[in-house]
Amino acid sequence: MSDQNEKPRVQDINISQEMRTSFMDYAMSVIVSRALPDVRDGLKPVHRRILFAMNELGITSEKAYKKSARIVGEVIGKYHPHGDSAVYETMVRMAQDFSYRNMLVDGHGNFGSVDGDAAAAMRYTEARMSKISMELVRDINKDTIDYQENYDGAESEPIVLPARFPNLLVNGTSGIAVGMATNIPPHHLGEVIDGVLAVSRDPDRELDSVDLMEYIPGPDFPTGAEIVGISGIRRAYETGKGSITIRAKADIEEKNSKQRIIVTELPYQVNKARLIEKIADLVRDKKIDGITDLRDESDRTGMRIVIELRRDANANVLLNNLYKQTALQSSFGINMLALVDGRPQVLALRETLEHYLEHQKVVIRRRTEFELKKAEARAHILEGLRIALDHIDEVIELIRGSATTEEARSGLMESYGLSHDQAQAILDMRLQRLTGLERDKIESEYKDLMEKIAELRAILADEEKLLDIIREELEDIRDRYGDDRRTIISIGEDTVEDEDLIPRQNVVITLSHQGYIKRLPVSTYRSQKRGGRGVQGMGTYDEDFVRHLFITNSHDHLMFFTNKGKVYRIKGYEVPEQKRTSKGIPIINLLQIDPDEYVSAVIPVSDFEEDSRSVFFMTKYGHAKRTSLQAFKNIRRGGLFAIKLRDGDELHGVRLTTGDEEIIAGTKKGQSIRFHEEDVRLMGRTAAGVKGLTLGSDDVIVGMDIVYPDQDVLIVTEAGFGKRTPISEYRVQSRGGKGIKTCNITDKNGEVISLKVVAPDHDLMVITTNGVIIRMHVDEISQTGRNTQGVRLIRVGDGEHVSTVARVNVSEDEETAEEEVDLETAEDASGEAEADEVEETEETDDTEETEE
Repeated sequence: MSDQNEKPRVQDINISQEMRTSFMDYAMSVIVSRALPDVRDGLKPVHRRILFAMNELGITSEKAYKKSARIVGEVIGKYHPHGDSAVYETMVRMAQDFSYRNMLVDGHGNFGSVDGDAAAAMRYTEARMSKISMELVRDINKDTIDYQENYDGAESEPIVLPARFPNLLVNGTSGIAVGMATNIPPHHLGEVIDGVLAVSRDPDRELDSVDLMEYIPGPDFPTGAEIVGISGIRRAYETGKGSITIRAKADIEEKNSKQRIIVTELPYQVNKARLIEKIADLVRDKKIDGITDLRDESDRTGMRIVIELRRDANANVLLNNLYKQTALQSSFGINMLALVDGRPQVLALRETLEHYLEHQKVVIRRRTEFELKKAEARAHILEGLRIALDHIDEVIELIRGSATTEEARSGLMESYGLSHDQAQAILDMRLQRLTGLERDKIESEYKDLMEKIAELRAILADEEKLLDIIREELEDIRDRYGDDRRTIISIGEDTVEDEDLIPRQNVVITLSHQGYIKRLPVSTYRSQKRGGRGVQGMGTYDEDFVRHLFITNSHDHLMFFTNKGKVYRIKGYEVPEQKRTSKGIPIINLLQIDPDEYVSAVIPVSDFEEDSRSVFFMTKYGHAKRTSLQAFKNIRRGGLFAIKLRDGDELHGVRLTTGDEEIIAGTKKGQSIRFHEEDVRLMGRTAAGVKGLTLGSDDVIVGMDIVYPDQDVLIVTEAGFGKRTPISEYRVQSRGGKGIKTCNITDKNGEVISLKVVAPDHDLMVITTNGVIIRMHVDEISQTGRNTQGVRLIRVGDGEHVSTVARVNVSEDEETAEEEVDLETAEDASGEAEADEVEETEETDDTEETEE
C-alpha cells in the first residue's frame, strides 16, 4: 500500500510556457540538424553525411562508381534517419553542373536537366566523390575535427568536415528553417580564396566587406548569365542581406535581313522548358508582338534558344520586354544565414571569411599536433633502436639468455633505460636491420624526424607560420581547381547593351486610344497647306484612334505621366520603330500600367543630374502643383506616384518650368487663365496641389502651357477649327480665378480641344480620331482676337473629330531640328464642321475674375 503522504506525480504547468519551450526545442532541432549550413564547411547535415559515408565506403574520385542506392542505403542506415528520397535528391543536386558551381558528387547516368527533368531512379544511377570534394574530407583521419554519436549511438559521425576550401561561398546553399531561411549564392573558387588570403594578411581589420569586393566582385553562378548592377551585391556583403538582378545572356543576330535573339545562358535556377512555354504564352496572348518562331536548339555542347523576329521588330526593345515579362531576368534574394557555434547568424562577407579562416587555423593546428605526436612517437622508437645497435652484442646475448619475451623486454628496460615500446621494437627488429646500410637508414630517418619535429613545434609556436601553411594550401587548391568566371557583372543598373550603337535622332512617337505605341522619324510627315486632307499617320482598328503624339530624341528619357497621377520612365529608343501605317505594339509591353490607366502627358529629359527645373502639373478639374524634377530621377519600373488626385480628378497636363515662368490654361468651354508659376509653391512628389482655375459646371481643362513673350495662344476646336491670338491679350491674374474668355464656342466649331502657346516658325500637327494627321506651318493660321471662332485647319468626316494637337519647332534641317514635345488629351466630344471658314465676331465683355 502506497504512502498516503507521497506527493502526486501529476504536476500543474503553464501551458503557454510549455508550448513556447517545446516549440523552441523543435525549432532549434530543425535549424541545427536539418535546414541551415555550418559556416565552417558550408554543409547541412545531410550533405555532410553523404560525403562522409562515401569517403568511409572508399567511393573516392579515383575509384570506380558505385550504385547510388548503395550510397543512400549507407547514409540512411548509419547517419541520416530520414527518407531515402530526401537523401537521393540531395545527392542528385550535388551532381548537377547547373546547381553547384563546383560539383561535390561525380554522377554517372541521368541526374536531371535544366529543363526540370527528374533524375533516374537510384537503382540506375552511379556516383562517386568528385575530385574537389576530396578536399572537404582531406586530413579527416588526422584528428582535425570532432565526432559525435549517430542517431542510435552505434556509429560516430563528424560534427564538421575539415573543408580545405571555403565551400559555403563557393557552392552556396538555400534552406528554410522555422522562422528563418538562408539563400547564399555560389561564387568563383579562385576569387573566394583570394578573399580569404586578403583577410589572412589583414589582422588589423582595415579591409571591410566592401573593400573585399576587389577580390570577390560578386556571385558566380554555374549557369553564367549577367548580374545587373552592384548595389545589391554591396548591400548583401555589408549586411548579409540584399537582392540582385540576374539577366540571361542573349545576342542579337541578323539572318536573311531578319533579326533573331539567341539566348545561350539563363539566370540561376530558371527552368528552361517553363521559360520557353511562358514566352509562347505571351506571344499567343498578344502581350508581346514581333516574334514569329521560337525554338530550343540546346544540345550537349551548350544551351541555345532561338527567338525569330518579324522584319519590322526592334530586337533591342523586344528583348527588354522579354526581360520584364519572363524569367530571362529574375531576382535573387541573398540571405547569408549560417550556423556559428551552433547558433544561426546573418553574416557579412568579412565575417564569413573570418569564420572560415578560424576553422582552418583549428584544422591545421590539430593536424600539426597529430603529426607532431606521431613523429615524436616514431623518434622515440628510433632512439631505442639506436641504443640497441650501439650495444648489439650485449642485446643479443641478453635476449638469447631470456626464457620468455617478457623477461627479455624487462631485461632491456632495466639494462638500458628503455621504455616498454622501445624494448618491444627491439624485440620485433628483424636481423636485416643489423647491416650497416640499415643502420644508416635508421640514423637518416631519425635525423629527418628531428628536423620535422622542430618544424612542427615552430608552427605551433608561431601563428604566422600557421597562416603561411593555410595560404600555401589554399593557393594550391585555387591553381588546381580554378577556372574562368562564368557570370558577368555589369556596373550600371539600367544599362542596355550597345546603347551607344543606337543612333541619336529626332523621332515621333504615337500612342492610340487603346494603348498601341510606335516610333517614327520626325521627317516622315511632310508639311502641307492648311485645310488639306492630311496623310495616314497610324493604322487604327476596331474603333481605335490616335490619342497622343510625342516628339523627342531617341536617347532621351521619356517620363510618362498617367491619368492616375503615376509616372513611368523609359528611353526613346525602347519604343519600337515601325511603318507609318502600322498599328504599333501595346503600351503595356513597355510600361507596367493598369488596364484602366492611360498616358496623360510625356516629358523628355536628357540628364536628370544637371537639370534644376521643376515639373508643373495641371489636373482635369483645375488643380495645379509644382515639384522639383530631382524628385523623379529615380523611377522604378513599376512607376511612382507623381501627384495625389482628389476623387474623380485626373492628371491632364505636365510641363517643365524654370521657376520664373508664367502658366496659361484653357477649358473646353472657352475660358482661360494666366498666372505666375510662383503662385504655386514647390511641393513634395505626392502632394495634391492647389486650385489653379475655378471651373464652371460641366467644364474641364483641355490645355496648359508656358507663356513665352511675343508668341500667340493657339486654340483648336474639335471640329478642326483654330486661331491664333497674341499673348498680350491675356493679362496676368492670380491663380484660382475663373479667368477670361479665349474662344467663341458655336455649333460649327465645337468645344475647345487644345490650347497651346506657339511662335510663327512652329509647325503644327493635328490628329483626328480616325488616325489622320496633317502638318502645317503656324503662320498659315489667321491671327485673331480672343473672342473669335477661327478658321478651318483640317477637314473631319462624319463621326470624326480632332483628338490630339502637337507643336513642332522646325529649323532648316528637319532631321536635326531641336523639337519640343507638347501633349494634350482629347476629351470625348461631338460636333459637326460645316463651313470652310467662320467669320470673326465682335468681342464680348470678359468674364469677371474671382479669387479662390
